[in-house]
Formats: sequence, C-alpha cells, structure tokens
Amino acid sequence: MASARILAIETSCDETGVAIVEGGRRVLANQLATQIALHAATGGIVPEVAAREQLRWIVPGIQAAMGEAALGWDDLDAVAVTHGPGLVGSLLVGVSVAKALAATHDLPLIGVNHIEGHIYANWLTDLPADEPLPAEPSFPLLCLVVSGGHTQLVLMEDHGRYRLLGQTVDDAAGEAFDKVGRLLGLPYPGGPAIAAAAAGAHPATRFPRARLAGAYDFSFSGLKTAVLREVAGYRERGDPIPVDGLAAAFEEAVVDALATKTVAAAEAFDVAAVALGGGVAANDSLRAVLGNRLAALGHRLLVPPAAWCTDNGAMIGAAAGYRFRTGARADLGLEAIPNLALDWQVE
Repeated sequence: MASARILAIETSCDETGVAIVEGGRRVLANQLATQIALHAATGGIVPEVAAREQLRWIVPGIQAAMGEAALGWDDLDAVAVTHGPGLVGSLLVGVSVAKALAATHDLPLIGVNHIEGHIYANWLTDLPADEPLPAEPSFPLLCLVVSGGHTQLVLMEDHGRYRLLGQTVDDAAGEAFDKVGRLLGLPYPGGPAIAAAAAGAHPATRFPRARLAGAYDFSFSGLKTAVLREVAGYRERGDPIPVDGLAAAFEEAVVDALATKTVAAAEAFDVAAVALGGGVAANDSLRAVLGNRLAALGHRLLVPPAAWCTDNGAMIGAAAGYRFRTGARADLGLEAIPNLALDWQVE
C-alpha cells in the first residue's frame, strides 16, 4: 500500500514529535513540542525532566496532528514509534503510547530506529496532494548523520541495507557544540548559539583536527579540550576572551572534519548523492562547505529543511512508510532499547 497513512511518534530525547505521513513521503501533519527553554536553565537535558514533559505533551500532540490532517482513526493504516536509540525514560513514553493506540484502534505497529529516521528525512515533502512528488534519492546513498548524540557515516545501498563506514569515537558533533558553547558562555543549545556568534567573525586561531586510524571515524573530544585550554589562557593573562573568533575557529574545525571525511567516502564509494541528517545538518556553514566540496567533484548534496533535521515525528513516519511496504510489523511486546543499532555491517 504505497499511500499508507501512518501516525508517527518521536520521543527519543527531549522533543515530543507527532506526525502523519502518507506513503513514506508526504507530510500531512507535523506537531512538535520543544523543551529548549526548559533545559536552557540547566545548560543541558535532564532526562527525568524530559520524560515528564513528554508525558504532558504526547496526547495533545496526537490530537493536534489528527486535527491538522483532518483525519479520523479509521483513515490511518499504522502507528509508528521510535524505540531506540535514546533516553530510556523518553523512549518509554512514546513506545507505551504507540502500543496503546495500536491496540485500541486495531492498527499495525511499526518500530523505527531513530538514526534511520534522520536518514529518511531526505524523502519527505510537504507538497499538497495535487502536486507530484519529487524524485526519490538514488542508491547508493552516503548519509552523514550529525546530531547531539550521534555522528555517523552510513552507506545506504538500498532501503533497509546499511553499512556503517565510520562514527565518532568520543563526543558527537552536536554534543561538542553544546559543551563548547558553555565554555564560551553562550546560551543552550550550543549549535545555533555558536553559529550565530561565528557568523561574519574571523577565526581567532586554528584548532587541531584529529588524526584517527579509522579512515571515516571522527573525534571531537580533543577539539573541545583545545578550546578549553585556549579560554583558560586568555583568563590567565587577564585578556578578554574573543568569543566570536573562538566560536568561528571551533565551527571551522568541526565543519572541516565532517566535510573532509564525507567527501573522501563519497569518492571512495562512488555514491549517487550525499544526504545530511540530524540537528547539526541545519548548520549553514556545514551545508555550504560540504555542498561546495561535493559539487566540485560532481556529487549532489541532499539536505532536509531545518524543521526535519532536528528530532521530529515526520522523519519517523518516512522510515516507517518503507518498512510498512515490506510487511515489517512489531507486536505489542515492542521494547524501548536505549542502545538500539541499525541492522548494518560494520566496515
């Protein structure tokens, strides 16, 4: 059923996302309750607080999505939910509600991997029903997933066929942005704050790039330490800290590391295109630098709209659409798995 309508729930971290996606591509509704302001007070996500807020917003989010799409329960073909990886308390909120909805309305249940959702955000469109869908991404597709908890290079050979080429050996890129943002006295979340500070600023220094044995692995812990030492040096000398210049230097280093290894993998595996996913994919500098380097070599860069880069229900509905076509179903024993991995072959 290519046009299956799926209610999709995403609660892997602090956001509460509910969407209705048709055919794995067309977004009919997309509701998101964010907790950014709440966690800004602590400078980061407090898991217990995140899960409590999701309990508060999950039902209103479902009601709002149904209203936005103007659909009833009989108009839906399945319920999908992120069941990992993520924070266990948050995952349990979404999984429990999804199982209850599937049982109550006699709908199939589909469990989705959060990483797969970020990849499938590149299939989404919000075009109205009377407009034709754009062409789907072609395979093989190289996917760079960069977020607060994940930094991975994945070769997607076909729907459901993944090869993990490389990943971070320590901090994820988004996590590094948050930590360095705090070091520089910038507000949470660090990614947008650093990008804003870096805009138009000249890098105050050149931070190191990690050299790793894995050709496509990443490391950002040493970069974070380099920023810490740089800030400490200014304080010891009693000099003002050039926040904008250090933000620019840090962003430059992260973007260079991500772009360099992604371009190398694109060339090595002769991919049809490169797809970005995850919250850091919304970074303008990353989009520009990676896009320019790929274009110079004849490769195309796919980037979802910013609203579908951060955690959201629509991306889960997109991934679920293709799983639905293959007959993939979960039973009511579906579990929340905090360290859930994709079914991939590690290079």
